[in-house]
Amino acid sequence: MDISTKQAETVDWGGEVDYSGYEWFKDPPPRPEPPPQPTMDNYVPQPGVIEQNEAFDYALKSAPNVLYARFKQFGQLGVLAWCSEFGELIDALKQLGFEGNMFVSTRTQALKTCEDILKLNLDIEMQIIVMYLSSQVARLRRFLDSDRQWDDYPKPKFPIDPGEYMKQ
Repeated sequence: MDISTKQAETVDWGGEVDYSGYEWFKDPPPRPEPPPQPTMDNYVPQPGVIEQNEAFDYALKSAPNVLYARFKQFGQLGVLAWCSEFGELIDALKQLGFEGNMFVSTRTQALKTCEDILKLNLDIEMQIIVMYLSSQVARLRRFLDSDRQWDDYPKPKFPIDPGEYMKQ
């Protein structure tokens, strides 16, 4: 910084200023105008997006019934096959969400479907199928609402003590 190029003397040699007639805080400073609110255009989805969401809504509403029918028809292996199909549905829902085209109603229905699936009282002996079904539901829930923790998953029925298992 070159001080030799200054135009005026900047040192204050003193001399008190008389403020006796000045009225302090008489007029408040002018308030700044609030920034204008950005105008948001209403989202108008394309017709294909509406049809996609309606199809997903229908599939999600019928998923617990389809699972129960597969269990009644094919037993535990029907549940296993249904889990694979449900995984494909989850992948398609994730793709819809990543594209920004998932409606709130579709998300809400998907979360309700997860609850309904876990409320089904299916007598599944093969614990690996129970774990697979629970993992598919957990995968969808994590995508839809990653902050929430659920505790409604079925408890695995593995024998804790091998000696106790042999007594039965």
